[in-house]
Amino acid sequence: MMLDQNEDSEQLAAIKAKYGFDKPIATQYLYYLNDLSPLSFHSKNDNDHTFFSTDKYKGFALLSIANKDVVLKTPYLRESFQKNGKKVTQVIAETLPNTFVLAISAIAIAMTIGMMLGIISALLKDSWADRLIQLVSTVGMSVPSFFSAILFAWIFGFLLKQYTGLNMTGSLYEVDDFGEGTFIQWKNLILPAITLGIRPLAVVTQLMRNSLLEVLSQDYIRTARAKGLSMAQVVRRHALKNALNPVVTAISGWFASMLAGAVFVEYIFGWNGLGKEIVDALNNLDLPVIMGAVLIIATMFILINILVDIVYGWLDPRVKPQ
Repeated sequence: MMLDQNEDSEQLAAIKAKYGFDKPIATQYLYYLNDLSPLSFHSKNDNDHTFFSTDKYKGFALLSIANKDVVLKTPYLRESFQKNGKKVTQVIAETLPNTFVLAISAIAIAMTIGMMLGIISALLKDSWADRLIQLVSTVGMSVPSFFSAILFAWIFGFLLKQYTGLNMTGSLYEVDDFGEGTFIQWKNLILPAITLGIRPLAVVTQLMRNSLLEVLSQDYIRTARAKGLSMAQVVRRHALKNALNPVVTAISGWFASMLAGAVFVEYIFGWNGLGKEIVDALNNLDLPVIMGAVLIIATMFILINILVDIVYGWLDPRVKPQ
């Protein structure tokens, strides 16, 4: 594929040598780990014993062991097979910010509306409003994102386009019709953000309702009510913060999964994010891009979970280590 079906034996051998395909699988794996690790081993750099530079990356030689230099460098995720040797880090750097914007927007919608509906549902327990909210949230959790994406694009971007002014597809940056560069098109964010936020919104609504009902049944809440505080004051000052732990857990997990789970939504709406890039890489068997994207997503998932543990300590001092 890289040689566009015009290869001969010499070109094929050169490609295999360049990417290490002529070596055993175990050796290829060790080379990949060496490229990925911030601390890696390389042949001694005779030009400069401090600054290390190759056509792949740059770093600093910390020490020498036998005929090898131990180098401190940024992780190297290899080069794309399909983008004329473009570095995977550059591909991810160009698409990941768009996915972040989409994921943050979707989570903001889910948190704002979901917490509000959850509080209303808890305060109006067993009423018609509570049952309606539960029904809507159940439907929201049941509908797959790729199906809702198609529906939203068709209904609001095609059937009702003259009223909504929204497009069926489009990314955050669009090319100017007169070739004068790119510009930000914020309206293209609306439909994919709402579509991506539907399922976490439903989960947040259910969790907020159940958690708030549990907190409102505690003794200290009854004491606060007995002292003359209104229900709104009790919820705002005492109950809400203590009911947020399960919501924070769900939101953190959903945000991390959105960085990967936005694949179908991005692809359907033509949003040029990491998810769409993963689909294109899978279709083109661009393995370095797939591997690099998975590693980046996994790393962000770990960092987000660490951040959630820190937030837990602020929300509930009881979980802080003694």
